[in-house]
Amino acid sequence: MSSQKNTGKCVIISAPSGAGKTTIVHALLKKEIGLSFSVSATSREKRLGEAEGVDYYFLSPEAFKTKIDNGEFIEWEEVYPKQFYGTLRNEIQRIWNKQKHVVFDVDVVGGLNLKEQFKESALAIFIKPPSVKELEKRLQSRASESEEKIKMRIAKAHSELELEKKFDAVVLNKDLDKAIAQTKTLIEAFLAS
Repeated sequence: MSSQKNTGKCVIISAPSGAGKTTIVHALLKKEIGLSFSVSATSREKRLGEAEGVDYYFLSPEAFKTKIDNGEFIEWEEVYPKQFYGTLRNEIQRIWNKQKHVVFDVDVVGGLNLKEQFKESALAIFIKPPSVKELEKRLQSRASESEEKIKMRIAKAHSELELEKKFDAVVLNKDLDKAIAQTKTLIEAFLAS
């Protein structure tokens, strides 16, 4: 653990879209193991049921770019054309000020960027779907995106799956309860170290 004031550890949960990372993160947050959710910023449209400041900070592409120019992000990425995602520096400090450890729910490239920033203070876990076919089925069952967007996400998943070896640990999400338990065990060991 860093000896700096107001710093904790970071747990990075990354996966291709539809692999179950958000479901796993929400389950972990209920387990009271000292984690607090880092709310990412995005320029994408709000989905049904999502809340500002809870699921994401929703920004226009212009406002997002202004925050990039001002150096307010620890990491950011243009995931799809004009669709930005990023982690605000003040969000991490907000969590550390509460004496909690940060848990990130981010895409694969964002996760690797965060791991590069936080080095040994971070545990990066890759949530692996059973197959690309299963991933596609999960995305279609969400019924929250067009077929075109789903195709974009599946195309991206192929390259993301090749990056799994760059993570500290890989958890296969074939059985959700087992994936949650395995992820929790990895995190508890990391936080205790």
